[in-house]
Amino acid sequence: MKNKHKRVLADTSVWIEFFRGNSLIGNNLEMLIITDSVEICGVVLFELLQGIKSDSEKLKINDILSNLPYVEVNKIIWQRSAEIAFNIKKKGFAVPFSDILIAVLAIENNLSVFTLDKHFELISELELYKIQK
Repeated sequence: MKNKHKRVLADTSVWIEFFRGNSLIGNNLEMLIITDSVEICGVVLFELLQGIKSDSEKLKINDILSNLPYVEVNKIIWQRSAEIAFNIKKKGFAVPFSDILIAVLAIENNLSVFTLDKHFELISELELYKIQK
């Protein structure tokens, strides 16, 4: 379910592909960046920056991410995250806390999520970005 005009919150898994270089996933994210369709959140920012291996890598990542619109966590996001986590757990599944937070930020800000992680599919309210071939 991909809406061509909907803005995207890219998950860390997709950013890693982007920074590795030429790939279908990375190329899709690059096109979204060029068309000003990508937003960033604190969880993804944290995950990317905590994994850096050099000062030059840090500069490159910060340079790209600092120009993106930033979605913030508020009380509603925390409450919805707990509710969704509870409902998923009730069904016998587990989704990492960070990914639930990313999903709820996307839902509450009318964004789709671009990810490689299949467990996002457990969150029925979430719209996932489908890669363009």
